[in-house]
Amino acid sequence: MRAMNRKHPSVVTHMGRIHLSPPDVGDAERLALLQALDSGWVAPVGPALDAFEGDVAAFTGTEHAVALSSGTAALHLALLTLGVGPGDDVIVPTLTFVASANAVTYTGARPVFVDADPTTWQIDPDLVAEELAARARTGRLPAAVIAVDLYGQCADYDRLAVICSQYDIPLVEDAAEALGATYRGRAAGSFGAAGLFSFNGNKIITTSGGGMLVTNDAEMARRVRHLSTQSREPVVHYEHAEIGFNYRMSNLLAALGSAQLAGLPSRIERRRQINGRYRAALADLEGIALMPIADYGEPNHWLSCVTVDPDAATATRDEVLKHMEDAGIEARPVWKPMHLQPVYSDAQIVRGGVARQLFTTGLCLPSGSALSDRELARVIEAAREPFLTA
Repeated sequence: MRAMNRKHPSVVTHMGRIHLSPPDVGDAERLALLQALDSGWVAPVGPALDAFEGDVAAFTGTEHAVALSSGTAALHLALLTLGVGPGDDVIVPTLTFVASANAVTYTGARPVFVDADPTTWQIDPDLVAEELAARARTGRLPAAVIAVDLYGQCADYDRLAVICSQYDIPLVEDAAEALGATYRGRAAGSFGAAGLFSFNGNKIITTSGGGMLVTNDAEMARRVRHLSTQSREPVVHYEHAEIGFNYRMSNLLAALGSAQLAGLPSRIERRRQINGRYRAALADLEGIALMPIADYGEPNHWLSCVTVDPDAATATRDEVLKHMEDAGIEARPVWKPMHLQPVYSDAQIVRGGVARQLFTTGLCLPSGSALSDRELARVIEAAREPFLTA
């Protein structure tokens, strides 16, 4: 079933189903795509691509941006340019989408999973510090640390940056979900050796499919551009001295991205309003809590997530999920921790109980910026009903 935008009659969601975070596109995006198409720049290069990279770099306060085919591609190339390879370990939060770990595996390295901080849901800096100290004593330091800005809230970069610098380990910011969020007034994506964003169809802005790497390191940006275009050498014939990847974003999708980026502030504001409505509407229900907002920054509220305490609430998380599904509303559990995924069952885990508990009790509510007030009221009613009828 396709999640399309409600603004055009030809692309309304089927049967009135409310989706978790569908694309929010309109006339500006339509016009940008047509202009790019009419310009003749349909190949994966062109003025729209350059413009989108410039727009994102300016928005995040970084010096360089490279538009790619996905956020996963951006993370993969960031790790490669940092020298991560076979035999290395990379620290990754266990509470994340699988792409954060898969990109490590693509390099031949091994992910080492670290539990979440219960007060923020982000990677726990104390556990990162403990793990690095233990590894330093045995001479087995990881090749990199990846922090994920989960559900649009930044990780604690003051603490993580100090910890990583103490051991001279590069920090990579997986801000796939966090474009527009800030940490102490500084833009998500601008921390560490490189940051990356996803523009998948469910993200706060979309290019249909795509991603971006941002960095202040000119050499890293140059290497990423080279690797992302099959490592083609700058000669008239096709010359390749190393293995590359077909990871570059197309000019057409970049045009869509710039149009989306122009509307990002209003999209963030709408998601903030939705989050506030959920907090107010669910506050009287015993055992229900929304994801905590850290005092060190402003999230973009990509998804609004709640936990259902099985010892205090009158309904379970799974009962709420089923009720909402029956009502034609998409809701999902929070990310299943990586150390519980079959594909990573043999990976090292540092603690893991917090992430496991959040997965067991947490769910994500519809949060798209195109969600109407009427649809939001319908979601709230469906979310409340299991607790009132139990």
